[in-house]
Amino acid sequence: MKKASYILAFICLGLFFILLINFEKTSLVQFDKAMSDVLFGNGLITIFHLLGETTAIVIIALILLFVLWLKQRNYRGMLFVLLTIGLGRVLNQLIKNWVDRPRPELANDITSFSFPSGHAMIGLLYLFTIAYLLSEVLVRNNHVMIVWVTAIILTFLIGLSRIADSHHYATDVIAGWVIGYAWFVICVFWYEQRKHKNNKINNNT
Repeated sequence: MKKASYILAFICLGLFFILLINFEKTSLVQFDKAMSDVLFGNGLITIFHLLGETTAIVIIALILLFVLWLKQRNYRGMLFVLLTIGLGRVLNQLIKNWVDRPRPELANDITSFSFPSGHAMIGLLYLFTIAYLLSEVLVRNNHVMIVWVTAIILTFLIGLSRIADSHHYATDVIAGWVIGYAWFVICVFWYEQRKHKNNKINNNT
């Protein structure tokens, strides 16, 4: 992973803490309201929440694990998936319960807390994980670019869907994106360090 990705991860981590400390301030409350007014009820965007549902993510993660095991015997990649998506989910729930931010008033059917958005965070994590692993096996750079652009667009739409259906504030979604990206980069750092170490051992044997 390029150095710019690590720099961006630090920026994202800083932005997350800024949002964490300030989401109740008037300027951000007004921002949340403005975003809700723009997106609320947009059916075209709302439908993308399905890609961030727990059931869909579990199925996709299991398929990904199965492919990594059956096709590639990539056990390090399997652990990478568990770290990004599985542990990322745990991290999201821990932060939500710690911050204890109530959902928007219209989200009466949801009992969990609001900050950060799980759809935004886990959506980014599983889409970026798929894109990263695909980029390892794709040969052409334009194919890699298409995969990453698709992952970014879908991540964006999943997050916006939570504002459109009034299940999250905009600040929840942005916080989900930035902490999700920071966690993803941490996991990639571990993955690449392990890969480099294994390659070094194999070259010396």
